[in-house]
Amino acid sequence: MADAMNIVMPLEQEGSKSIVRAWLKQIGDAVKLDEPIVELETDKVAVEVPAPADGVLAAIVLGEGDEAAPGAVLGVLTLGVEASDRRLPAGNATPSSTRVVETKMPAGSRRSEDGREMRLSPLVKRLVAEHRLDVAAIAGTGRNGRVTHHDVEQHIALVPPEFSLARSAQASRFAGEDSGGPRKIPHDAMRRAIAAHMSRSVATAPHVTAVFEADFSAIMAHRAKHKDAYAKSGAQLTFSAYIVRAAAEAMKTAPAVNARWHDDFLELFEDANIGMGVALGDKGLIVPVVRRAQALTLRGTAAALTNLTERARKNQLKPADVQGGTFTISNHGVSGSLVATPIIINQPQSAILGVGKLEKRVVVRSVDGADAMVIKPMAYVSLTIDHRVLDGHQTNAWLTRFVEILETWPQED
Repeated sequence: MADAMNIVMPLEQEGSKSIVRAWLKQIGDAVKLDEPIVELETDKVAVEVPAPADGVLAAIVLGEGDEAAPGAVLGVLTLGVEASDRRLPAGNATPSSTRVVETKMPAGSRRSEDGREMRLSPLVKRLVAEHRLDVAAIAGTGRNGRVTHHDVEQHIALVPPEFSLARSAQASRFAGEDSGGPRKIPHDAMRRAIAAHMSRSVATAPHVTAVFEADFSAIMAHRAKHKDAYAKSGAQLTFSAYIVRAAAEAMKTAPAVNARWHDDFLELFEDANIGMGVALGDKGLIVPVVRRAQALTLRGTAAALTNLTERARKNQLKPADVQGGTFTISNHGVSGSLVATPIIINQPQSAILGVGKLEKRVVVRSVDGADAMVIKPMAYVSLTIDHRVLDGHQTNAWLTRFVEILETWPQED
């Protein structure tokens, strides 16, 4: 008799709910230990859950589009059988109260002519039917070129309605009654979760923002001197690496910035687990976490950020990569803004740092004992705080130290 093993939703997730995005295997398929088997989507990232052992996918408990709570059973593996033996595990491995969903390839449509996998999730099928779309015309970004619901939504947003195959009454409801009318694009799970998280944060914490400005001359000089050597070791020396290092060091001045509010106490963290927002275009934002940033050198910080950013943009982050953050940085200046306020706190944290656009500005400096107007690379930096946790004095002390670190950066590696 073959043994069964549940495929379980990770116990930790950073605040918001997860949705089953897609099953990467069919019932009866053989899987290997740590091979990706199902994709999940949260408000921060789409992640893959690996197989917990070698075996055969025997049952799918939560289908595509279902909400997956921490610890929930996603599916069932049968251990010790061949892929052709498509038996459900004996006993009660699949609870009678849950449904089993088979995600089969449509007959004759396993691959497109160009070799892409044409298996469609229920959500994708619904969107395609509602908008009467030609799936072959949609570029797939999923595994093996599979068309995901993000691909369909992007296609709907970019392609004028008059170029769809037909206009059904259901499609018109989303696309507008005529070609000149507004188009209604359904929210995906990530956008809905982001909206809920942002609304909850504003409702929970009284937000207050302080704004300073920082001279980037010292770190620009250091970066110009050392970036090539860092790159050879596989670490891209970006401004973000300096910002993370300065933020971790500034925690010593105001430890409550790295804290969490509870109704009866304040939880102070020894480790500064700093999240850095990475934009994914119209798909939203994810926040991978640099762990124990206070213990890293600049080179170690640069290496960690390089790794996380590359995997984020390739959709290869794991659940642990976005969990456990105690402080967040929003480098909104990369998209052109000078100041953004308030930047919504990433609950349940107590503060978030904003860094605006770096640009040359005329400032007054003392030169040979006299005031003079000089041109410097400047950026506005802001700290938005939960006023239940922090007051103005602590906020300004943290920002003062943060700016001081950036402006006095030593030129030695």
